[in-house]
Amino acid sequence: MSESGLTVLDGTHLRSFNPSLPELNGSVSGAQLLEIADSKASTSLFGLSLPQNLKASALSRVIAGPGDHADVTFRQTELEKDKASKFLSDYISAIADELKDDPLVVSILDGNTLKMFLEDEDDYAMLAENLFTDMDIEDKGKICKNELRNALVHMGVEMGIPPFSEFPLLNDILKKHGDEGEEELGQAQFAELLQPILQETADALSENHVVIIHNVKVVNGSKLRKLLADKKQFDNVVERVLQETKSGKDGLQKTTELIRSFFEKLGKNFGLPPSESNDAVILLYDAVFSEVENEKSVVKADNEFREYMKDVLKKFAEKLEDNPIYCDLDD
Repeated sequence: MSESGLTVLDGTHLRSFNPSLPELNGSVSGAQLLEIADSKASTSLFGLSLPQNLKASALSRVIAGPGDHADVTFRQTELEKDKASKFLSDYISAIADELKDDPLVVSILDGNTLKMFLEDEDDYAMLAENLFTDMDIEDKGKICKNELRNALVHMGVEMGIPPFSEFPLLNDILKKHGDEGEEELGQAQFAELLQPILQETADALSENHVVIIHNVKVVNGSKLRKLLADKKQFDNVVERVLQETKSGKDGLQKTTELIRSFFEKLGKNFGLPPSESNDAVILLYDAVFSEVENEKSVVKADNEFREYMKDVLKKFAEKLEDNPIYCDLDD
């Protein structure tokens, strides 16, 4: 997928990946093995620099014992080839499992979006004109040459430009074209100077992709399925909802209304998207509760209530698996 869109990394790429160890002279330390494994996983995920929490969670799935002590012990352990190969395979699978539970939403900047602008004269002319207008805040018809840097920042990830912090080569490209000068540029001069900068950036990105992780939570029902599989955790949720229903304040409400109210307030703790996230969440709630309301609207016995709750959560999990909801955590 091009950088104008988003790519969801849910472990699928890693499940089809068959990692193999490089040639080893004897044993390998756990620390060295982790470097090899992280590098192979990163390569399979478009060059993504794996987040530390993802690596730590995957490692805890594979090694015995929780906490930092087990981590340190493993890193100091020497492993022979057979055990090292098994760990490599298990660790890559663990990363895939982590991504299935909590996918990453990324933009893969490979230069294609920039090339699309550059290959069409009309598209490029409009891009340059809009950027010039945005940079010409005093409406003088002139901007300083050093505004070229701000123009790239203004374009941003959505238009194929990575942050300077993630792609320092941008500094070299701008310096090559004299962006630090105080010379004033008209719109035509700006467009003429911007074009080779974007072309060189696109060429550089095509050789070295930049992967940007977005602060977006994908709610896909994974946490709900774990809740349903854990009897103790599920019973605790049922008990909390029962306490709400027996408190008196909601005593006249139908079961569906009580459960919906509870999950709208606290559902994100159990794997539901925040009810205020977007319209898709409202539609999800409406769909689930219209279905269960058609089946039964009043439940009296606690054991019936438990089954009713399970049915509601199963429907949520199924719908979220089919159509995950994306929640922008920056909003």
